[in-house]
Amino acid sequence: MKIRVDRELCEGNSVCVALAPALFDLDDDNMAVPLAENPEGEALAEAERAANGCPREAIVLDG
Repeated sequence: MKIRVDRELCEGNSVCVALAPALFDLDDDNMAVPLAENPEGEALAEAERAANGCPREAIVLDG
C-alpha cells in the first residue's frame, strides 16, 4: 500500500498530521507530505484513519 497526497486537493489543515503524526507532516507550503511510503500493520491502520479523516479526501492509498 502506497500513500499519496493529491496536492491540488490538500488545504494543509493538518488533520492527517493529528491522526497519524508518524506518517504525515506539512512541508514549507503547508501541504501534507507522507513520511512513509509503504506502511504495514498499525501504520497502515493509521494511514487509513488519516485518509478517512481528511476533509478534502486528498490522501490516496494505492495498492
